[in-house]
Amino acid sequence: MRFLNSRSRLFRPPFCPNPQCPHHRTDSPDWPHKRAGFYRRQIAPRRIQRFTCLHCRRSFSSQTFSTTYWQHRPGLDKRIFMKAVGGMALRQIARDVGCSPETVAGKVARLGRHCMLLHSRFMEFADPARIVVADGFETFEWSQYFPFHHNLAVDPDTDFWIYFNDSELRRKGRMTSTQRKRRVELEARFGRPDPRAVRKSMFELLKVATAGSGCVVIDTDDHPSYRPAIRALEIEVEHRVTPGRARRDRSNRLWAVNLLDLLIRHNNANHRRETLAWSKRRQGSSERLAILLVWRNYMQGRREKIRNSPTPAMERGMLSRRLALEDVLDRRLFASRMELPASWRRYYRREVETRALKSQRRHELSYAV
Repeated sequence: MRFLNSRSRLFRPPFCPNPQCPHHRTDSPDWPHKRAGFYRRQIAPRRIQRFTCLHCRRSFSSQTFSTTYWQHRPGLDKRIFMKAVGGMALRQIARDVGCSPETVAGKVARLGRHCMLLHSRFMEFADPARIVVADGFETFEWSQYFPFHHNLAVDPDTDFWIYFNDSELRRKGRMTSTQRKRRVELEARFGRPDPRAVRKSMFELLKVATAGSGCVVIDTDDHPSYRPAIRALEIEVEHRVTPGRARRDRSNRLWAVNLLDLLIRHNNANHRRETLAWSKRRQGSSERLAILLVWRNYMQGRREKIRNSPTPAMERGMLSRRLALEDVLDRRLFASRMELPASWRRYYRREVETRALKSQRRHELSYAV
């Protein structure tokens, strides 16, 4: 991927930002546009170049292609990004950077959407994985009566995190009579999760993770929903099952996804055990997970204790160097210019609903990403 500094004096818009314009989906330095003066703003750079598309007559500026487009406090993005993957909860981040928790939540949601687009853009040019390790990471939203899985797919040869989605679960395990009664009340009020949710989500996960492959090896544990999901794939699959009770060390075929489980609990405060920072919506949990995915794949070394260890993306041959935070946040990406997987399209629009909440904000902004 070629990164673009949208603040350069020599900046040339690569395409028209209007989704309705025929020059929107293709990059061409010769598409018809002209410079249309400047406007001034209160933060640096204060002088912003304006442009006009000569085909659709839409006006825009160099700032339209910036990840800080339409933001009141653009300087917070880099700080919040690193704190979000550094194990801090939203209120802790808010106290540290000096803003409200609502501002942090909005920034995290926006960064999460950007990271979904960035990873999807890199995956357009990636070679398919030969082996995929898949498993479900169990957590909950709102309360422990609303558990769900984050289904994860990893390339074990490089520890590259390919994709994730989610599936609702029904609360199970040991419960007191009071807890069982409470579960019945909540299910009568809000409905029960789809009993085939794990199967459906695992099928979508593996379909995305194995895209472009003619044949693939898939490693999972013995969850009963995984076999029918794998049988539904339209490619040649060798399915290897490792018992869930097997020792979880490096000799375990599921080591790559087990290690990712540990990293998620370590780096995301909302997934730590016995925490006050649990996710109120799995929509927000997915946005934070997308940020962690980009950090894990493209910014952090594969081996924490080995200096200058290559990233999983470097091991996979997708990049020649680590990405710095400036690279990740260098250029605004447009959802209208790429195809997102079904679950990520729902995450991007914030369409995933938590049953216990009446009001759930969606992403319907006209200008911001």
